Amino acid sequence: MTRQSEQRHPQEQKDRAIVERFQAEGKSDYNLAELARLRIRYRNFPGARELQADLDRFLTQWGLTEEELFDISRQLHAERIYNRNRNGEQEDWS
Repeated sequence: MTRQSEQRHPQEQKDRAIVERFQAEGKSDYNLAELARLRIRYRNFPGARELQADLDRFLTQWGLTEEELFDISRQLHAERIYNRNRNGEQEDWS
């Protein structure tokens, strides 16, 4: 059986910067929501293995299972974590 070719995700470079921010800033509500979003984006994606490994590492480092992360993320979204951006300004989702 041949191994499926590795693909490059079109958002990988942008997402790498987000993961680097996790390292610099650590665990926060915003970063937990972002980690959950990226876990969903890269689930079953045939590539970006290094980035996926980093997502796994932060999940472990922050002492969470994926299920716990998603529970927290749902609570944060219910509280509208993305209602304001990191500078406290309203985000435009239109």
